Amino acid sequence: MHLLKPMMTGRFRSALRGAILAMAATAVAVFALQSPSMADESFYPQCDDPGVSCQTGVKVAGPQGECETALSQYAATIVCVVYDGDFVYVKDNQADGKAGLAYIQSQNEATTGRICRNNHGSGTWARCNFDWNESGKHWAEGGVRESNGLLLEPLWSWTGK
Repeated sequence: MHLLKPMMTGRFRSALRGAILAMAATAVAVFALQSPSMADESFYPQCDDPGVSCQTGVKVAGPQGECETALSQYAATIVCVVYDGDFVYVKDNQADGKAGLAYIQSQNEATTGRICRNNHGSGTWARCNFDWNESGKHWAEGGVRESNGLLLEPLWSWTGK
């Protein structure tokens, strides 16, 4: 009986060591994956401004809401807005290596600018979930990020939706 005790302790240690290594590997894998909330939202210098909200959109199959397409010189980016959910959809419609962007401006709010980025590649849709006050005027623009700023085309405006 005394001879089995060291062998059981060795097996126990080995099993414990294996379990700890498996847990450590799982933790590394989980924290290495970036969720949308953990993504770098400083893709544009003004994203650090307290009056601007920037999001990298979650890849989705397709849009909802009212949509408009920017002209080709603005990368033919498509922007859609769902008014009652404050969702913005962006389609990167040009294979130019630049992320498609939607820019929503709001009047009379602490956050006056909201930028939704689609960095999932040409032909894809992304959705951002913002929160804005339905009253007041809003403007939707679409385009891309250029090296010296945002290249955006005004698309439409709305009030009270």
